Amino acid sequence: MPTESPEQQVLIAGAGPVGMFAAFILARSGVSVTVLEAGSELSTQSRASTFHPPTLEMLEEYGMLGALREEGLDVPTFQYRDRKEGLVAELDLSLLARDTPYPFRVQCEQSKLTRIVLDHLTGNDHARVLFDAQVTEVDQHENGVTVRLADGRDFTASYLIGADGASSVVRKQVGGKFGGITYPERYIVISTQEDIKAWIPDIAYVNYISDPDEWLVLLRTPQHWRAMFPVREGVSDEEALDPENVQRLLGTIGDKDGAWPILHTTLYRVHQRVANAYRFGRVFLAGDAAHINNPLGGLGMNSGLHDVYHLAPLIADVLKGAADDQVLDSYDRERRRVSQEYVAIETDKNWRKLRETDEVERRAWQDELRAIVADPIRHLDYVRGSCMLSANANARS
Repeated sequence: MPTESPEQQVLIAGAGPVGMFAAFILARSGVSVTVLEAGSELSTQSRASTFHPPTLEMLEEYGMLGALREEGLDVPTFQYRDRKEGLVAELDLSLLARDTPYPFRVQCEQSKLTRIVLDHLTGNDHARVLFDAQVTEVDQHENGVTVRLADGRDFTASYLIGADGASSVVRKQVGGKFGGITYPERYIVISTQEDIKAWIPDIAYVNYISDPDEWLVLLRTPQHWRAMFPVREGVSDEEALDPENVQRLLGTIGDKDGAWPILHTTLYRVHQRVANAYRFGRVFLAGDAAHINNPLGGLGMNSGLHDVYHLAPLIADVLKGAADDQVLDSYDRERRRVSQEYVAIETDKNWRKLRETDEVERRAWQDELRAIVADPIRHLDYVRGSCMLSANANARS
């Protein structure tokens, strides 16, 4: 079977933040890597937008944090609010100053990170990014792995990283299972340039607002506010996206004069799934191809970046002869553990608390949040857990 560019050592399917970060780590290590992206350019979709402190440390290690912070917002606090009660508790990430040099979140769309990584790859002879390169087949053999593209081209390398999203072709091609659940609700995400802080001065840039009927998450990015609402079962996609419904939803945030300026709306289903393995011989899964979760808490993209922070240096060591191939098994073991024991549990817990319908349970949870904030030790423990520090997710094993 003829192949294109057989000199590459690693292939990566997907040019999202996870695939691109993996490519940079490998290329900087002197590994020849080719990224195969199905789209015609880097995605500009407004998706994940929260970068937690451990992720900021990783990006600083690879020289990208400064550019990200120039594009984003440093956010040192986040709030739990209630539609009826207003502010319930404000959590302060500055308490993490002894744990991390970056005791804050950075709010910045993931599309900006992929562009930053691409800029860093420019001029690096070890890396290239190919667009309109949709992977359709994966074939492992004794000395490597070959992928076939939709246009018939074939590429062969020593290893393949599947970072091609929740519907990963790579995962399906290697026979990976993707067990888990689909949440009963769809989510609608609405972006607006309305200056919400001008008329709710005490609101933070990240807010989890509970309500038994219609909770929401409200956060700020550099260019706009983004609100995420659940869509009730029985409501059609057309009804959910109807401009009148979009205005109604935003109107529940607070009183304002006139219509809300809408930038864009997105409707999607939410899943909680983890692949049955992250390693299949010479093929590895990372990011959404390996695990997807409820977005509450902003853990999904961060966890994906942590995946390849762990994996890419191991691959580089093996290819250089500094480590045995068996060291790569630690990636499957450690990263699946974090997905199962931390990310999935935390995000599901966040969802259940925000939508709690039992009034006694709701008040008990709010009282607990107030007690946590009032206790410096519990407050510190809570913010550690919220931003992935307590999971030790940034450690390489």
